[in-house]
Amino acid sequence: MRTSSSSSSYPPYILLFFILLPLLLVLLLAFSLNSKQYSSSWSPPWLSSASTAASAALEAEADGVALTQKEIFASNISSSASSIEADDHISFSPAPQPAVSSNELIQLEDSSPPVRARRRDVHLERLEFNLAKARASITFAAQNPNKTSAEDKDYVPIGPVYRNPYAFHRSYLEMERLFKVYVYEEGEPPLFHDGPCRSIYSMEGRFIYNMEMGNRFRTRNPEQAHVHFLPFSVVKMVKFIYQPKTFDITPIKRTIVDYINVISSRYPYWNRSLGADHFMLSCHDWGPHASKSLPYLYSNSIRVLCNANTSEGFKPLKDVSLPEINLKTGVTAGFIGGIPVSRRSILAFFAGGMHGPIRPILLKHWKDKHDNDMQIHEYLPQGVDYYKMMKSSKFCICPSGYEVASPRIVEAIYLECVPVIISDHYVLPFSDVLNWKSFSVQISVDQIPELKNILARISKGQYIRMWRRVKMVQKHFVVNSPPERFDVFHMILHSIWLRRLNFRVQDLN
Repeated sequence: MRTSSSSSSYPPYILLFFILLPLLLVLLLAFSLNSKQYSSSWSPPWLSSASTAASAALEAEADGVALTQKEIFASNISSSASSIEADDHISFSPAPQPAVSSNELIQLEDSSPPVRARRRDVHLERLEFNLAKARASITFAAQNPNKTSAEDKDYVPIGPVYRNPYAFHRSYLEMERLFKVYVYEEGEPPLFHDGPCRSIYSMEGRFIYNMEMGNRFRTRNPEQAHVHFLPFSVVKMVKFIYQPKTFDITPIKRTIVDYINVISSRYPYWNRSLGADHFMLSCHDWGPHASKSLPYLYSNSIRVLCNANTSEGFKPLKDVSLPEINLKTGVTAGFIGGIPVSRRSILAFFAGGMHGPIRPILLKHWKDKHDNDMQIHEYLPQGVDYYKMMKSSKFCICPSGYEVASPRIVEAIYLECVPVIISDHYVLPFSDVLNWKSFSVQISVDQIPELKNILARISKGQYIRMWRRVKMVQKHFVVNSPPERFDVFHMILHSIWLRRLNFRVQDLN
């Protein structure tokens, strides 16, 4: 019995082994499952910045929160810029972000359906990276003069007519090297892809025509574009769909809304930036009102307008002032050029109708005063040629009418007459790069009674310098067909380029 009892019992450590073995197997299994979970959620460091926006969107969606397209776009741009900056050690400011008011943002969040985060936009990242290098190159040129003249045998900006000639020249060269514009092909003439070329609104039609004909800046691939052009003509809409004397532009606004709905449903670019990398162009007085068709067109997009009135919502940091040029025959041949200073016997000249708030004040003080120095008329005497009078004058008075822009400014420059600009809230064309005070006289409405004294105090030497600068700056307002470097078409493009570049050349002085 003793032998049998001893053979059926086991040592204590054997029993402990059989008890712990199942527990050990359970722990090993749990550890293996946990490792697989961690390995499946890991991503390499070079993908972390690009997936930040996607992760945020998916996590928010899992929690019942839908991200708006604006939030995802901003997150994508921020993460892309951070990735490029870290990799290439170049610091740059972000691309222009859409300026959205709190009310508009609430409206967007309420109306926008839930969307999933997009994948990393490699094309957009590359565009932003090249823009960053362009900004760095412009800054370097501003700080190191005379470094660009060797690269350009055609024309080198120089002198006080420019705010910073070196920065402007480098910016222009970078524009020629990089800038691409995509023109949406949707829409039919005459409301789209067409515009007036022989009227006071000629710059609207001229720009559309030059973009449609193709040039080094137009791209057929929207992925390569820095900006997207909305090729509608407000002038043509007023002519064909506006009901005369109703002052109701609702049909114009509805047409623009329908057009943007079409291109935003066919392409991702409008929704990607909420219109911030799109631009419209109009020389009609109702251009600013037409831009209010959509909140984002008005507040986010680049608006290229002749009526560049800051009191009516024009934003110089975002919008572009378009010169108003009255091409009655469609060409400028025989219209450009003046006479020497010694043959300009009239001190100041103006002739024009009494409309708007400024001209009545001008005519009240100076109309038909029988002063040979001050030739101010509402209507010219019979047989007197308007342009010959401008050519014979030292100063040409350019007051605003009902709208701030006036074709007299460019007419004065064409005829080498120093412009005297009388306007409130007007942003002058190309003022990012041109120093208007060096070749024009700007006075306020309150100074109209002292107009003759102000002009008479300008010495002969100072006037000759201003006159020569008018001749220098003339090339930037000339309309060429086809366009030529540094002419008005390219200066308009350069102004748009600066807005997309998000860069202020004048701050480099």
